[in-house]
Amino acid sequence: MSLKKQPSENKFYETERLILRPMSLEDKELIFELYNRPKFIQYIGDRNIKTLEAAEDYIRNRFIPQIERLGYGNYLVMTKEGNNKIGGVGIFEREGLDVVDIGYSLLEEFEGKGYAYEAAQKVKSIGMEEFGLSKISAIISKDNVSSQKLIEKLGLKFQKHVTLPGEDEELNYYETE
Repeated sequence: MSLKKQPSENKFYETERLILRPMSLEDKELIFELYNRPKFIQYIGDRNIKTLEAAEDYIRNRFIPQIERLGYGNYLVMTKEGNNKIGGVGIFEREGLDVVDIGYSLLEEFEGKGYAYEAAQKVKSIGMEEFGLSKISAIISKDNVSSQKLIEKLGLKFQKHVTLPGEDEELNYYETE
């Protein structure tokens, strides 16, 4: 899926207000907290991360291998002001999708400030410019209207409805043109 592979395990990216770096084992507390928030479970799904050890395993087994293999994946989103770990953003390979998927999630107290758009815009440009991705997709719960607006603002267009393997929920599928 990547034309230009380059290792970026230690690569940091910056936006005006944010620092993005590959998710690491030291981010297990954030993953544990974020992935157990009701909104995350409602819109993204229950990843069954019930302990810090499970969060660490998830990072070790899901996030790190993709970064090592493709050079891109899930990034920690941290504010420059205060160095707050506020969420994650990334480009993911997903079973059932032919085009890599952009995704993001922030702790609720940091929503509504433009951080998700700022981070997603940066990750989209990294994927396309640094890694030569010709297309990026997004899958969004039908009732997650704020996320649909953000994805459309990023320039992705609604294409169809999809259901991922092993899932029941029909999702909105968006793609870059």
